[in-house]
Amino acid sequence: MRLTSRFPRRLRVPAAFAAAALFALTLGATPSPAATGPATTSAGVVSYLTSITGNHTVSGQHNREPNSSPAQWTDKVHDITGVYPGMWEGDFLYSADDIANRQTMVDEAEAEWAAGSLVGLMWHECPPTMAEPCSWSDVESKLTSDQWTQLVTDGTSLNTAWKSELDRIVPYLQQLKDAGVPVLWRPLHEINDSWSWWGGNADSARLYQITHDYLVGTKGLTNLVWVWSVKDDSTSTVAGYYPGSQYVDVVGLDSWNANFPSTSWYQTMQSIAAGKPIALAEVGALPTPAELTAQPKWAYFSDWAEYLTNSNSDDAIKATYYDYQVLHRGDITLPAGIRAGAASGAGSRAASGAASG
Repeated sequence: MRLTSRFPRRLRVPAAFAAAALFALTLGATPSPAATGPATTSAGVVSYLTSITGNHTVSGQHNREPNSSPAQWTDKVHDITGVYPGMWEGDFLYSADDIANRQTMVDEAEAEWAAGSLVGLMWHECPPTMAEPCSWSDVESKLTSDQWTQLVTDGTSLNTAWKSELDRIVPYLQQLKDAGVPVLWRPLHEINDSWSWWGGNADSARLYQITHDYLVGTKGLTNLVWVWSVKDDSTSTVAGYYPGSQYVDVVGLDSWNANFPSTSWYQTMQSIAAGKPIALAEVGALPTPAELTAQPKWAYFSDWAEYLTNSNSDDAIKATYYDYQVLHRGDITLPAGIRAGAASGAGSRAASGAASG
């Protein structure tokens, strides 16, 4: 039996507009520094997602380029519903302009956490055969069999180049660690699909393992919650891309071939997860209340950037966001009573409710 939120279904809409009014009152207020209170660990986030599984789903929104405006789609959710998503996601990206604005994006990540949202990050990265910046066609390029062998062999030139590429984002992830921000980190996404240089290869799972071991073991980034995500292509082959339970904290599905996962995909993801939280890591059409009732174990969903308005009407967005099963910013309480961000205020747009430019 599904547990209800502290807000009955009939009260969700008024509660949402009450939240909007509260944010509106803070507009123009003098920003206060981000709180330096107790921070929740990555394990705390996983524990939280596990605790809500089967009862609630955290709402999430991806914010695609430009990194100079890293909350444009999160703000759009607020414009439509009067509430902010419970999870914000950004992307390190690959173009010169977005690379130049990575700090702006990471500042937003800190601000979102301080304001009470979970934080997610991913990376459409350049292949290790070239230095960044690069083009979208480079992201979609393919490595040869010999290049893959080099890439996953320790000490080779391409293996070293990959670690050097990771070094470009390590300072930003370290900055978030120092600020007490755990990150739902989703590298090498859609790892089973060959559209990207990193996906659809027999060694793709090995590359995920190498990435994990380098960032955690070598660089000490213990604030990362490792999200492994696949595209809804074939349930019969997807398990072959799983790097192993010791490398994964959350098992995610990018549901693009179907607006909402089939029962077969829902069961497959639970089978692979073996008790770990599962998530709709990317969707275009938001899950409806009826769909979340039918598949209650998705711990969160993240709608992909412009698909928020391209694939959903305002009424559909409100129906999902106002449903009692769906949690927003302000609903999330992490272990030991630590609210996401543990903040009383933050020197940012996210905390003040002001729209990003």
